[in-house]
Amino acid sequence: MYEEGVPSTAIRGVSLLKMLSQSIYVVKLLCVEYLEKNGKPLLYLVFEYLDTDLKKFINCYRKYPDSGPLPPPLIQLCKGIEYCHGHDVLHRDLKPHNLLLDKEKGILKIADLGLGRAYISPEILLGAKHYSCSVDMWSVGCIFAELERREALFKGDSELQQLLRIFWLLGTPTEEQWPGVTSLKDWHEYPQWKPQSMVHAVPSLEPEGVDLLSKMLQLDPGKRISAKEALDHPYFATLDKTQF
Repeated sequence: MYEEGVPSTAIRGVSLLKMLSQSIYVVKLLCVEYLEKNGKPLLYLVFEYLDTDLKKFINCYRKYPDSGPLPPPLIQLCKGIEYCHGHDVLHRDLKPHNLLLDKEKGILKIADLGLGRAYISPEILLGAKHYSCSVDMWSVGCIFAELERREALFKGDSELQQLLRIFWLLGTPTEEQWPGVTSLKDWHEYPQWKPQSMVHAVPSLEPEGVDLLSKMLQLDPGKRISAKEALDHPYFATLDKTQF
């Protein structure tokens, strides 16, 4: 809902959402209603209804720890993000809460495009002013790990705590590993941790899954795998991707 006029940016945003709705992996915008209330214009966006999200799905599987991994939602997420990135759209707020599920059809759908930021990538945590599609792939990696672990990989009550947990697992970056990192606005002197094995962090993953996750969770955003590259990764080789 928009108040105090309908700015041109909102109109462009609606047009963008209608275009993205053409993907089955993005929540469909059904219609847009323009009304006036007390002399103020209001814009209502009506989306398709889906009764659950990936967070609830993961919580359900927590009750059954031996139920195995959940690969189909991941490949659907990669396909949805590839579609968004192919149209020059960053999500910036990927998290299980705004990945909705059509349980009847077994389809994951991306919602809440561009409304905020969560599962924040290290470059944003360090104050980078410019970023790219790789911020979404960091989030995809975090969601991938949560699907396997049934809990978040980088828990933190603050952005600093989250950043420290990232460095504790992946290692504190150096200029050699991530050129320009020490020049970012919020860079400080951090404890010098060495990278740990991703196998220990996500023990349920086979070698191909560990490799894919490691490529998604590269500290240097320039080294992160793209959604298109992820779909061609051997981890998905046994899946019939035409079915997702």
